[in-house]
Amino acid sequence: MANVKIRDFSIKWGFLIVMGVLFVAFSVLQPAFYSAGNLFNILLSVCIFGTMALGETFVLIIDGMDLSIGSIAAITVMMSAYSMVVLQLSGVVAIIIVLLIGAVIGLFISFLIVKVKIPDLLATLGMMFLVQGLQLIPSGGLSIGTGAILGNGKEAMGTFDPGFKYLGQGRVFKVIPIPVLIMIVIALIVYIILSRTKYGRIFYAIGGNPEAARLVGVNVNKYKVIAYVSSSIIASLAGILLAARVGRGDVGSQGTLLMDAIAAALIGYAVLGVRKPNPFGTILGAIFIGMLMNGLTMLSMQYFWQDFIKGSVLVAALAFTFGLSKKR
Repeated sequence: MANVKIRDFSIKWGFLIVMGVLFVAFSVLQPAFYSAGNLFNILLSVCIFGTMALGETFVLIIDGMDLSIGSIAAITVMMSAYSMVVLQLSGVVAIIIVLLIGAVIGLFISFLIVKVKIPDLLATLGMMFLVQGLQLIPSGGLSIGTGAILGNGKEAMGTFDPGFKYLGQGRVFKVIPIPVLIMIVIALIVYIILSRTKYGRIFYAIGGNPEAARLVGVNVNKYKVIAYVSSSIIASLAGILLAARVGRGDVGSQGTLLMDAIAAALIGYAVLGVRKPNPFGTILGAIFIGMLMNGLTMLSMQYFWQDFIKGSVLVAALAFTFGLSKKR
């Protein structure tokens, strides 16, 4: 009985304990780590892939996987810059355009999965490569900024809308970064939908047993479409924050966003031992990754060790959660 209680306690609280121990360790080894400024920097560093991870959570809940979110964020960065710097449109119009692009990509992915019956991994992998190439076409493969020479030889004369840039660079009370507030708002909306409404229960039912959900009258295909469109639109929102932060269309903007977002969503399985995708766990997973990378950087850990440690933590968290749960 005592062993069972210890195991249950470890499954539920183990990840948060590890997170707390790491926080204390980094704070002791590098006192600047727990300063208010650095803590906000950690939150700022995770708001892009943390937002993307919230969209990925929708897809994971229905037992799917979306590998295209990094490319969608990247094309959002490029098209935001193209709209404002090349076409000289307003920031509001640029936002509408890129959100529509995200929705269309999500609908096309849904079509491939629901109608063409392509497995989600293959459909989103193909879309990832397609969008990666597509984002480079309008600029001729070049980054876009004011004064940049485009592939057609013309000079980009427009500028980023100041209101648009405020979304990525502004601060409330000169302290709290706007992107962090936006991530929190999106997280609350996703949490309410998935944890406090019947629609969330239906998403989880589909992920648990789609055939049983279909037999009780659930339109499974409709909810799959909603999940992938939601993932794509939220990825576009993350891309807007990234474009607003850097203030240019950078062809290398995708970076490690995809892997970090998926890692954050998967780490969420281990939070409180729920063993399923959930928005609360996703955000904590993103903060954990940001805290880990920030702490290792402040300790001058070489970059290749950081990726190794990040991967090890992900494997250990999932193995610990699922391995111990099977022994119940």
